[in-house]
Amino acid sequence: MHEKTKLPIRRLLSAAAAFAIAAVLTTAVAPSGSAAGSTFPSAKGTQPVSTKIKVGTTPYDGGMKRFYGTGALGDGGQEEGKSPLFELANGATLSNVILGYPASDGIHCLGTCTLNNVWWEDVGEDAATLKGSSSSQKMTVNGGGARKASDKVFQHNGPGTIHIRNFQVDDFGKLYRSCGNCGTQYKRHVILENVTAYSPGKVLAGINTNYGDTARYSGITIVGDSSRNIVICEKYKGVTSGEPTKIGSGADSTNCLYSSSNITYR
Repeated sequence: MHEKTKLPIRRLLSAAAAFAIAAVLTTAVAPSGSAAGSTFPSAKGTQPVSTKIKVGTTPYDGGMKRFYGTGALGDGGQEEGKSPLFELANGATLSNVILGYPASDGIHCLGTCTLNNVWWEDVGEDAATLKGSSSSQKMTVNGGGARKASDKVFQHNGPGTIHIRNFQVDDFGKLYRSCGNCGTQYKRHVILENVTAYSPGKVLAGINTNYGDTARYSGITIVGDSSRNIVICEKYKGVTSGEPTKIGSGADSTNCLYSSSNITYR
């Protein structure tokens, strides 16, 4: 019969200390993201931006570098009228970019544009704005995510459509807002498809029903909002001066187009 091996007290203490250290390290080294569980990619280098980068019809691939504003662009506040870090011409495509802090006014699209796998680590005034003047123009946001947007993520000033798909948003005011008081107003449309929203957040989409705006939803997942405080569709009476008036919220058959089956809470 074999006798059980007795470990010296010093070795037992060392093993216990090693276990404690390993537990601390395991807790400290967690994926980038909020307590709700959103995760963001790691940057592959950094690039300061002191003058906005203009992107034409030749696709621009940022290689997953982090771009951040310096000098005149080194402001992450909410004041209106800031310059963007990227200005996209009609027909431009921007891919694999991380916007760090400060991000000024993010990205401006002057017409139809595509944003592939673009991430905003700390949204400044807005993450991206669709400008332009054609009713057929479309901003397509495919993949990526945004967080720390105290006001809006996507701002829609021109006409046309913004299509946001396969996207995540965390700690935000409004994911989308049709301009409430632009000097020239238009009918605008937003499509939210396969979007995951992490609480805290306020509104997924704000639209102006008096101008005929629409918001369509499919595959929406809301995480960490057990009280269901995040408004799915908020309705306004838009204006050309002054402040818009909030007039309601919720699904209907004309402007806020979704049903309970399009929204999942977890």
